[in-house]
Amino acid sequence: MKAISVLGTSSNSGKSWFATALCALLRRKGLTVAPFKAQNMSNNSFVTLDGGEIGRAQAAQAEACGLQPTVEMNPILLKPSGRLGSQLVLLGRATEHIESARYYELVVKLWPVVCEALEFWKKRCDVLILEGAGSPVELNLMSRDIVNLRPIQYLDGKWVLIADIERGGVFAQIIGTWNLLDRADQARGLGVAVNKFRGDLSLFEEARHYLVEKTSLPYLGVLPFSPKLQPESEDSLCRAAEERGDGDAVAWVRFPHLSNSQDCQPWLLDTGVRVRWIQHVDEMDGAKMIVLPGSKNTIADLQWLRETGIAADVERAAQRGVPVVGICAGYQMLGESVCDPEGIAGDRGALPGLNLLPVRTTFSKTKEVVQVFASWGGERWQAYEIHMGTSVPSGPYQPLCSVERGWEARAEGCQMRNVWGTYLHGLFESSAIRSELARRAGFSSYRSATIRWREHLQVVYDGMADLLEERLNLEEIWEYVAS
Repeated sequence: MKAISVLGTSSNSGKSWFATALCALLRRKGLTVAPFKAQNMSNNSFVTLDGGEIGRAQAAQAEACGLQPTVEMNPILLKPSGRLGSQLVLLGRATEHIESARYYELVVKLWPVVCEALEFWKKRCDVLILEGAGSPVELNLMSRDIVNLRPIQYLDGKWVLIADIERGGVFAQIIGTWNLLDRADQARGLGVAVNKFRGDLSLFEEARHYLVEKTSLPYLGVLPFSPKLQPESEDSLCRAAEERGDGDAVAWVRFPHLSNSQDCQPWLLDTGVRVRWIQHVDEMDGAKMIVLPGSKNTIADLQWLRETGIAADVERAAQRGVPVVGICAGYQMLGESVCDPEGIAGDRGALPGLNLLPVRTTFSKTKEVVQVFASWGGERWQAYEIHMGTSVPSGPYQPLCSVERGWEARAEGCQMRNVWGTYLHGLFESSAIRSELARRAGFSSYRSATIRWREHLQVVYDGMADLLEERLNLEEIWEYVAS
C-alpha cells in the first residue's frame, strides 16, 4: 500500500479539498483508494452504517473513493462543546468530555488506536490518502502531534503540501514550513501546490523559480478557486462552501457552538434562493425563512439566542407565518423546554424553549447515532441522526415525515403549521421538502434543481479531479504510486 499525506501550511488551506480531489482522481485511474485522518476536530460529523461517528470530510472523501464511510477512516474525533472542552469519539463511539490539556496527556494511549486503524488499511487499498490538521510544524505541539507527520512516518509514505494564497504571504508559508521540517521529513515531500488563487494566473508564473531557489520541494502548480467545485466543508470556517446564492434569503442561525453546518448546502443547488448565516438580530431583516441548525451545546446556545434577541425575532416571524425549521438542537430549542441537569451535552441547566412546538427535551448519557432512510411527499433519501436528547410530545402534534431503519419504520419530527422540527441531518437533500418550504415562504423566483444532491456531489468530485489534472504537474505523485 502506498500512502500520501496531504499537509497544509495552516488551517483551512484546502487540505480536505485536495485530499477529496486526489481520492477522486486515483479512483478514476483504476486504483483502490481510501481516505484517512487520524484525529479530526469538528462538529460536522457523519454516521456510518454501523452507527459510528466520523468527520464529514472523511465521509465526503469516502464517497469520492466509491466507498462506504467506516470508523477506521477517522479513528479519533473531537467535538468541541464549549466550557467542557470536547467530546472524545473513539472509533466511532462517544466517550468522555476532555479539556485540551488533558487530551495531549492521552496521546500515548491514543496513538495505538491510530496505528490499529492504519494497519486495517494496509491490505485493503492500493493508496491511502491521509489528511493532516492545521500545520505540521507547530513547534509547541510537534512532539504530541499524531495527525500530520507521525502517521506517514509509520507507513513510510510521502506527503504533498497545500498553501493558501488567500491568506497572503504564501512564499513565507511554504518556505517557513519547509525549513522547520527535519531532513528526513523533507525527503518525503512529493511537492507543493498553491491553492485558492483568484485572478490572472500569469501573475504567478515565476513562483517555481523562487521556490526552487529556497527549497528542494517540487512545485506542482497553482489551483484557481472554483466556487462550483466546493463540496461539503469540514468546519464552519469555510463560508465559501456554505453561503452563497441569489434570490430570497433563508436565514441560518450561526450558533456559537454550531454543528453540522453542511445541512444548508443542498439549497445551494437551487436558483432564486440565498443562504445567509446570521449572528445578529438585525441580519434577520428580509429573511423569508429561518433555520435553527445543530449545536454541540444546546443550553448555552439557547441562552445566547435569548440574549441576542434572535429568539424573540424568531417567535415573531413564526407568528407572521414565516417558515421556521429546527434541526437537531434547533428542533429542541423550538419546543417548550430543554433540560440537561448533568451537563451531558454541554452546559448544565434547564431553560424554556421558544414554545413553538409541543415537545419537551431531556438529555441523558445515551447517544442516538443512526443512519436511516427518510420519506416525505413521495421522495425517499438517506439521512442520519446524532443527538443525546430525547424529545417527548407534550400535546397533540403532527409528525414531519417517516423514517426506516432496516425493517423498522416510525414517524419522525414534529410540525405545527409553518414550524417544523426534526432530528434528521440531511433533511434538505429532499428537493420535495425544499420546494414545499419555498412555496410556503413565497419565494418569488425559486426553482428547484433537477439533479439530486448525491448525484451533484459526484459531478463535483469529477470536476475536482479534472482540475488537478489540468492545472498541476502530478508526475512526482504518479511515479511514487507506480513504484
